[in-house]
Amino acid sequence: MKNIKFSSVMLWAGLLFLYLPMAILVFYSFNASKLVTVWGGFSTKWYGELFRDQQLLDAVGTSLTLAFFSATTAVVLGTMAAFVMTRYRHSWAKLTLSNMITAPLVMPEVITGLSLMLLFVAMSDLLGWPKERGMITVWIAHSTFCAAYVAVVVSTRFRELDRSIEEAALDLGASPFKTFMLITVPMITPSLVAGWFLSFSLSLDDLVIASFVSGPGSTTLPMVVFSSVRLGVSPKINALATVIILIVSLIAFVTWLIARRKDRLSQQ
Repeated sequence: MKNIKFSSVMLWAGLLFLYLPMAILVFYSFNASKLVTVWGGFSTKWYGELFRDQQLLDAVGTSLTLAFFSATTAVVLGTMAAFVMTRYRHSWAKLTLSNMITAPLVMPEVITGLSLMLLFVAMSDLLGWPKERGMITVWIAHSTFCAAYVAVVVSTRFRELDRSIEEAALDLGASPFKTFMLITVPMITPSLVAGWFLSFSLSLDDLVIASFVSGPGSTTLPMVVFSSVRLGVSPKINALATVIILIVSLIAFVTWLIARRKDRLSQQ
């Protein structure tokens, strides 16, 4: 009998700790009983109930829309911030900007959400905009804290770039903007994609900040799930979580296949 390595034991223990709760959740999503912890036989009725729940479906659409626009805006803002953080000479203004960009990474979401809510209320009193909290305010709030994560990811890529390629384009007569769009952006595309997906996930998952800055007609999926869980866990939530796990797994699997195919093509 082979000796069992400690690293292997810790690996499997970690995997069980992470994925066993998800497996149990998926298993109970096919439970016929209304009690999520009591097995009442195999049934798929809760999936039918899920797709007939208009409130949940509207919340899913709202969350996906907000996540898409928030991630796109965060990539633009975060890239500009990362460019300033890595390309400008050292000064007090650059140091201040760097500290302000990284502050949301360590600041509790309660403080961020409360600060943004007070900001929107003050703007409404002084400027008359926004008249009420809704999709726009949630979009601004999510773009604000997601931009910090994008800036960190993209700035790391900026520091690794070979600037001689950009300098060669400038020497050949290209304008700084054209050099950035045709030379720099393609080289930092992987970090932009990573930052977009990270921002999309953060926006889709956010509950605390959205609770402060949302209003009528802008209820997100985490808010609906949290409010329903407070009244008692419904098997529909298990079905919803299973659908989300399936979609994420399919996306990860397709991404892995594409990356594997590119590796094979590059080796040929």
